[in-house]
Amino acid sequence: MDQPTVGILHPGSMGAAVAACAAANATGVLWCAAGRSNASAARAAQFGLTSVATLSELLDRSDIVISLCPPAAAEDLARDVAEHGFTGVYVEANAINPERTKRIAELLEPAASVVDGGVVGSPPVRSKSPVLYLSGPAAATSRVEALFAGTVVQTATLGTEIGKASALKLSYAAFQKTSRVLVALAVGMAREHGVDQELIEVASRRSESYLAEPEYVAKTAARAWRWGPELDEAADALAAVGLPPEMLRAAASTLARWDDVKDDGTLTLTDALDRLAQP
Repeated sequence: MDQPTVGILHPGSMGAAVAACAAANATGVLWCAAGRSNASAARAAQFGLTSVATLSELLDRSDIVISLCPPAAAEDLARDVAEHGFTGVYVEANAINPERTKRIAELLEPAASVVDGGVVGSPPVRSKSPVLYLSGPAAATSRVEALFAGTVVQTATLGTEIGKASALKLSYAAFQKTSRVLVALAVGMAREHGVDQELIEVASRRSESYLAEPEYVAKTAARAWRWGPELDEAADALAAVGLPPEMLRAAASTLARWDDVKDDGTLTLTDALDRLAQP
């Protein structure tokens, strides 16, 4: 197959670096300068992307378009692409929920082939190697796989169902990003009481990710009757020093869904997750 021309919407820190990797297997990588910032122009130049004046020109010349923009703009951008009548492969690679991804597919199909994409990892610079998870029509995902073959952007296809890649991306982001916020709250509370270094020392004794231990969810459910009130106390402590307590209040509210399985040692992961989803 001839090498495709690729369009990137838009060259942010992730988009520009991903587009530069695609250039290895493309005739060229285009970006649209209209309405973009000086910072975007500088990134595009740094990564050797080719500027075009309008979105229409980018869409007319591109076989594959990759959308990597702020999540709030994803549908408006897809609508602009749909109104143009784009007929190539559209990779919806934004951090948006599966229902929004499906709406975007409905906007663009059948004229275009839509691939659901989710990037897990840091931008592919300085030896970073993110994974681009894909789901959608097999012929289209194969073209995207070929686009990144041999580059530091790894690809993994999850099947033909639109929404799967988005779901995986957001599932991981929910844990990873919330965990960072929890770190800020925990260290912030400890610092106000002069025990932040001791807190870090306690934490350093355990480095594994809780996300890799899903079996512990059942134990969490059985202990929720104790843990919820404890988190309410922690939320009060945050509020007392001027830190936001809402995240811990929400966690306590989540734990309350397991109040009726107090100390149930027979609970399984499936049981606990079923109860969480259907209180």
